[in-house]
Amino acid sequence: MKQNFGIISFLFLSLFLGLNTVFAAKPTVPQIPLRDFFKNPQEAGHLISPDGTQLALLKPWEARMNLFLRSLKNDVTSSDKQITELKDRDISKFFWKGNNILVFSRDFGGDENDHLFSANLKTGKIIDLTPFEKTKALLLHDLDDVSENEILVRHNHRDPKVFDVYRINVLTGASALVVQNPGQFTTWLVDHKGKIRGALEAEGTNTNFLYRDNEAQKFRKLLSFGFKDNFEPVSFTSDNRNILALSNLGRDKNSIVEYNPQTRREQKIIYQHPEVDTDALVISKKRKILTHAQLMTWKMEKVFFDNALEKVHNRVAEQIKDQDIYTINSDKLEEKFVVRSYSDRSMGRIYFYDSKKDELKKIAELAPWLPEDQLAETKPVEYKSRDGLTINGYLTLPKGEKNKKWPLVVNPHGGPWARDNWRFNSQVQFLANRGYAVFQMNFRGSTGYGKKFLEASYKQWGKKMLDDVTDGVNWLIEKDLVDKKRICIYGGSYGGYKTLAALAFTPEIYACGIDYVGVSNLLTFMKTIPPYWTTELEKLYEMVGDPEKDKEQLMATSPALQAHRIKAPLLVVQGAKDPRVNKAESDQMVEALRKRGVEVPYLVKENEGHGFRNEENRFEFYETMEKFLAKHIGK
Repeated sequence: MKQNFGIISFLFLSLFLGLNTVFAAKPTVPQIPLRDFFKNPQEAGHLISPDGTQLALLKPWEARMNLFLRSLKNDVTSSDKQITELKDRDISKFFWKGNNILVFSRDFGGDENDHLFSANLKTGKIIDLTPFEKTKALLLHDLDDVSENEILVRHNHRDPKVFDVYRINVLTGASALVVQNPGQFTTWLVDHKGKIRGALEAEGTNTNFLYRDNEAQKFRKLLSFGFKDNFEPVSFTSDNRNILALSNLGRDKNSIVEYNPQTRREQKIIYQHPEVDTDALVISKKRKILTHAQLMTWKMEKVFFDNALEKVHNRVAEQIKDQDIYTINSDKLEEKFVVRSYSDRSMGRIYFYDSKKDELKKIAELAPWLPEDQLAETKPVEYKSRDGLTINGYLTLPKGEKNKKWPLVVNPHGGPWARDNWRFNSQVQFLANRGYAVFQMNFRGSTGYGKKFLEASYKQWGKKMLDDVTDGVNWLIEKDLVDKKRICIYGGSYGGYKTLAALAFTPEIYACGIDYVGVSNLLTFMKTIPPYWTTELEKLYEMVGDPEKDKEQLMATSPALQAHRIKAPLLVVQGAKDPRVNKAESDQMVEALRKRGVEVPYLVKENEGHGFRNEENRFEFYETMEKFLAKHIGK
């Protein structure tokens, strides 16, 4: 099950300038202005047009990330043409539809009901392609090789619980129903001719893979598998006959397989890593072939199956030796590429590579104001849980003074079926610059480590999943790296739940906690999930707990119902429009603790959802966080 329980990424976070000199844990390197860590990047989201002549990108305007257009024949960024003028919300995603249309998405106040809009670069006209209230719209397929002006979109306007598929004209907004969801379909598979040929269907705790040879046929069931297994169809082979999928059926690790729908069998295993899951497979839009796989060991790795793309990657890597790289996209001919570099101490740079000329040119620095030599290394770590599991994670120690016991911020990730990885993290670097060690761990249930590791987390919220965090903190204490009297735990979404659980069930460890849009009551959480999660609800009961069968356990592991155990100061942060973790989760936690006299500053923003995205709200959040940490572990 690939539900999106994780917290939205912290892309653009910042605080007020000038507060960063008084709240610190005595770092030994110069303090970098706080806004420099969290302000909007100078540019982001660069995508090259199909004809290779233009670059679409996001740039800040009126404190919001808006769409701009740049000619690749012009190096002067001041000549960028502004396409959108949104003042209330960032644009979250966009893509090219031909050379003259950009399609972008944005939500409203954090409700996650994204609408798709088209921007006509010739006329300047912007159309809401999905102008329905309380409707979430998602691109299914761009139909680039099929239709000049149409795309496939799935949205839940007809029924909030399920997504139907529509063909929408990006010039006019005209929409036509292609497939009506019969009730339990969760994913659709489109072939290279734009035909919907496959689907995943939720059936209780099982998932069915359905298939048809053409759109005139009815779907027939080819596979059925339980919630502990995974079969994720990604693309058809170039001849539209077989299916390329990520699957762990009959094995522990997610692998790339070629599946034959006629024989109902795996034709072959294309790639399988012995230690970690394969996270993604990438298809050439031009040639319709598998080019490479992506997976995460301690950092992102790529395995190439296509000599042409591997040659491009290696040629660029030879010229960018100080950072890791990945290709963002290419023109239609796959001759011109946009490439991003990154590291643990750099948000990255954007390059344009012309393979015909073998010419590499830097076109953007995302955060040139951050001095890499003053930032801290994020290093992989590994330790054993009390029941023998290997837990991988990351430790970032403040740069400068060595052999010191640092105050520690424990930062469990959201999800929980997600993972931390090695990358640039503004929060981590800010905290390290202020003199805090930061510990991130991929506790059981984190993705990427196989089926058994995931299964070990089922019905272990507040139990063994919390033990993994505790064991990691004790491991750091035994290593003599951190000050055991100055430890704070901070997390968002499931990480927020883990913060509350840690304070309730291991109160002797923590001096404080910060809960960001976190679950506090597992019983009420189950009743307030978004309607489009209900098709997966029975699986959620098996993975977290059934409100009826497991009621006692859920009550015992719900921090809001165990508030009498919490003694440490707590900061709670919540978006009022959060569709995943309802505001009532934070309200009941705050009320229960304040009745007992526990200090609970509570920050709520009415125009935010599952995490703060508007710049001014992020400023206030991190200003509050900095003061809170300084007060409780920073001296």
